[in-house]
Amino acid sequence: MEGALLEDTASEVTILLNQLQAGNEQAANELFPIIYEELRRLAGGFMSRERSDHTLQPTALVHEAYGKLMGQEAPWSNRSHFMAIAATAMRRVLLDYARKRKAEKRGGGASQVTLKEELLLVDDRGLDILALDQALTRLAELDERQGRVVELRFFGGLSVEEAAAVLGVSPNTVKRDWRHARAWLHRELSP
Repeated sequence: MEGALLEDTASEVTILLNQLQAGNEQAANELFPIIYEELRRLAGGFMSRERSDHTLQPTALVHEAYGKLMGQEAPWSNRSHFMAIAATAMRRVLLDYARKRKAEKRGGGASQVTLKEELLLVDDRGLDILALDQALTRLAELDERQGRVVELRFFGGLSVEEAAAVLGVSPNTVKRDWRHARAWLHRELSP
């Protein structure tokens, strides 16, 4: 029963995304309540990795990222693809906040994140989100798919299977890319 409900919701989201791409602006208003809790959970995951005194709250992150998404024309193919793009938008919002904070402190410490065990990229210490972004940019230049796997798994919180569906590759390919990317990032981000 629950699987059928999730499938129905995913189908409804896909239909609304198609309507949105066709120019139906009302679809954005119908889409938001359906995906809000999932976006909120995603934002909560992002915020759990941020410093404890961060001024941005998960709800504000959801609204800011959703506003950015609705302001662009992206070829969203389904719910998983939309959530991957939403994760990227949230990442960019947090990076903007980190850059702004660093600039305000005239070069002071950047935002620190703590990584979940299953998504651990480097040792279990606070990680400079700006350094991670720079390393991820370098990784994407070397291997674009590995960069996307990290973005989807770490920033987007997608499972191996969801990331594979978004990228159009097998779960084993995602697992292999994830292993290689984590090892490369560990070398890049270790002191």
